[in-house]
Amino acid sequence: MYSTAYLGLGSNLGDKRRNIESAIAKVAERVGSIHAFSGFYETAPWGYDSKVNYLNVAIAVSTKLSPEELLTITQTIEINLGRHRKTINGEYHDRLIDIDILLYNGLIINTTNLTIPHPLMHQRTFVLQPLTEIAPQVIHPVLKMSITTLYYNLISI
Repeated sequence: MYSTAYLGLGSNLGDKRRNIESAIAKVAERVGSIHAFSGFYETAPWGYDSKVNYLNVAIAVSTKLSPEELLTITQTIEINLGRHRKTINGEYHDRLIDIDILLYNGLIINTTNLTIPHPLMHQRTFVLQPLTEIAPQVIHPVLKMSITTLYYNLISI
């Protein structure tokens, strides 16, 4: 049986668009078929200071992988594309590629290694704006609001 996973991808180092396109190609190869792809959004770094903006997209992928398997594969893709660590001393930093699992079939998962839905997605315009483009009516399983509602609530603050 197939599940739908929504992923957020971002890059702010090197050829950002190529980094994201390479990651998406690897996701299609290793995870499953991509059935929705947002436009590219340029955004300021979130949670730390940097002079380099990000490029962000959201994708929807049909997969037979479990959420845990999906996490392992996306982390492997990040490493294969040159990513070393998500944080340095617990702080965000510039990155070649970042792949986050945002939602997975409406599941709520909270383990040591994996939290779905992504715990900060409702606070991040760089996640919600592209996700609104491809999944406007999808309901956040914890907050019980559509992605569109979450996005408009965030930008109206």
